[in-house]
Amino acid sequence: MSVRLYRLENKIVALFIILIVVVQLAGFTAIRTAIDSNARNAIVDELAIGERVFARLLDQNAQKLTQGGRLLAADFGFRQAIGTDDRDTITSVLSNHGARIGASMAMLIGTDGRIRASTLEYPDTDLQRSSLELIGKPASENGAADNVIVGDSLFQIVAVPVKAPVTIAWVVMGFPVDQQLISDMRALSSLQVSIMVSNRGATGWVSDVSTLMPQASAMLTSQMGRSELHSARISDLRLDDNEYRTQLVPLARSSSGQRAVAVLQRSVSEAVAPYHRLQVILLSISVLGVLIAALASAVMARRITSPLRDLAAVAKRLGAGDYSEGAHIRRHDEIGRLSDAFETMRSEIASREVKILRLAYQDQLTDLPNRVQFANLLNDAIAAAPQTKRGSCHVLMMDLDRFQQVNDVLGHSFGDDLLRQVAQRLSGQLQRPMDRVARLGGDEFAILLPDTDLDEALEQATQILRALEHPLSLQEQTVDLGAGIGIAGFPLHGQSSDELLSHAEVAMYTAKRKGSGVMVYDHSIDQTSQESLSLLSELRRALERDEFMLYLQPKLDLATGEVVGAEALVRWIHPEKGFIGPDNFIPFAETTGFIRQLTTWMMDKVARVCGELKMRGIDLKFSVNLSTRDLMDLELPATFLSILGRYGLSPGSFCLEITESAIMDDPARAQHTLERLSAMGFALGIDDFGTGYSSLAYLKRLPVDELKIDKSFVMKMEQDQDDAKIVRSTVDLGHNLGLRVVAEGVESEAVWFLLRQMGCDQGQGYFMGKPMPVDRFLEWLNTWRAPMMLDQSENMAV
Repeated sequence: MSVRLYRLENKIVALFIILIVVVQLAGFTAIRTAIDSNARNAIVDELAIGERVFARLLDQNAQKLTQGGRLLAADFGFRQAIGTDDRDTITSVLSNHGARIGASMAMLIGTDGRIRASTLEYPDTDLQRSSLELIGKPASENGAADNVIVGDSLFQIVAVPVKAPVTIAWVVMGFPVDQQLISDMRALSSLQVSIMVSNRGATGWVSDVSTLMPQASAMLTSQMGRSELHSARISDLRLDDNEYRTQLVPLARSSSGQRAVAVLQRSVSEAVAPYHRLQVILLSISVLGVLIAALASAVMARRITSPLRDLAAVAKRLGAGDYSEGAHIRRHDEIGRLSDAFETMRSEIASREVKILRLAYQDQLTDLPNRVQFANLLNDAIAAAPQTKRGSCHVLMMDLDRFQQVNDVLGHSFGDDLLRQVAQRLSGQLQRPMDRVARLGGDEFAILLPDTDLDEALEQATQILRALEHPLSLQEQTVDLGAGIGIAGFPLHGQSSDELLSHAEVAMYTAKRKGSGVMVYDHSIDQTSQESLSLLSELRRALERDEFMLYLQPKLDLATGEVVGAEALVRWIHPEKGFIGPDNFIPFAETTGFIRQLTTWMMDKVARVCGELKMRGIDLKFSVNLSTRDLMDLELPATFLSILGRYGLSPGSFCLEITESAIMDDPARAQHTLERLSAMGFALGIDDFGTGYSSLAYLKRLPVDELKIDKSFVMKMEQDQDDAKIVRSTVDLGHNLGLRVVAEGVESEAVWFLLRQMGCDQGQGYFMGKPMPVDRFLEWLNTWRAPMMLDQSENMAV
């Protein structure tokens, strides 16, 4: 079931249905919202009109009641009774006439404001006050009407003057606002009307009359205390699960604070009821649209997905390597073009598969098996070895000597031809049909010897070396090649093809390094490699844990004895092995490339010391040694510049020392790096000068500033005249080239003076100071005193 949910056909159908449903729901919601909004706005208009209608209805009722009062006031017998002050007659007439016109109370008030007769035994105080206020109005001469609160009910009272011919009294009649009046309002406007009167002291409200059902009327009474109902012109109420829009119309207010209001209400449900049928029709149309869309989308999805399933089946067959049957879909749309593309892909993959297999398992240059195929063949030989006569098999791995030089000098085309001839010669040296030769890459070859013992493997290797002793001739060139061969065998040296190939490779590189020609793998060879890896790991940890220490050896001006600088040297304080001299790890660091990280560390430490000394007013030039690896690093100048920027130093405070051998390994690249460093402002020096084989013509072009004479010549120059002559010649050579000359290995006062007489500029050695930690170097600076200078005329023959 879960798989079907993820089918494209079902997704398309679901997408269509979701889109239709969303659109229909959005439209239905928008229409429903619009209907509700329009209905509410219409209710607001109805309430405004209803307020005016109710006011007109009250006014018309008041006019009718006033007319009834006028008829009584015009009655001759009534006026005669008033003239004779016949109170019984007056009271009887008021009662009878009031009953005929619907008045529940009637009074006769004299011109002096006193009640002369009343149908009420005890007229309400508010009624009396309201009657007197009504009589006192300027416009009451022809009769007046008003709304008053009597008890907890709303009344309309009318006051009509009795004239004979002048006003002799006032007839005041009161008519309750009854159910008939608000029912007429309900019939005229479709509004619910409730007359609400507040209790004395405004402690609550009572319902006087209402068109609402009793339960709803009671709920309205309970909610009349809400402030928002009185503060807003239009407010919403919920009565008996029905929502109403409500408007309060003030009608009367007594002197005691009682209020009477008409509550006009319109049911929202009743207002939107005419639109419900429209909504039902829209909903039905939406459901029908969804069903039609589902059916149409299912048909369309099937038309799309059926050919896609066919193409998926073709793809599975292609993935399984079956290229026999293609897709046969005849359509002119995108799916048809996709089917054509699948068919093209199937045919091309089928033809390319053969090429790929050949590329995967065969070397294209020599047509020999490649490394992958050789590993498979070796695995097969290992698996079959236990069932063979000797129970073992062996691997020979061979790497040609001097092939890279041949490739660089004579070109890659010549090198390719050479590899083809080597492949042919190796194949011709195999002694058995089951033996196989493979090219693993570059100038590296391997020979598989199934069912052989170690002696046979050694014999085969020796035969191959003898075959390679004969020069190879091609393209009018004769090339002498040698090789190093490593041997590893199953089960003695490994149990898998990876182990045997790895161990044979270790033995091969050992044979090349020792020049022995053939080497059988031995565990001790790997142990040396492991120790090298271990030393590299320890060097990296030492850098991370700050186990290296910066040592400084002073450099002095031989003429004045002044300290002018110091050479930076590194020492390793191992946490377990203690002090480790530089000769024990610097060569290995250069071989592995770790020397670059060490040089960066050295430069950073020296720059920090230089900056601290400058802050103390001590200005020295520090020498830092660079290795061959450093000169090959194109990022070295930028790295040094970043370090100097960190401590605010200039390159002029440093001299970078390079050995002759480092320069001559790659003179062009070394010169490029040195020129960049010199252009930045670094002073450059040649260290251990005289021990290498550098060309003086090339040395002249290097941007160096200093030559440092190797200590092997300086230390014995006092006893050995030849060494003294070499030192003097080097000093003269350096000065002729415009360079500063420094002698290292100054270990006696006599050598100091001898170098001074020769004109050597600077010196360093144990006589002045050994390499020492930074803190001891600072102490030495404060205690150093130069030896007393001999007379300049003193003759020291050389």
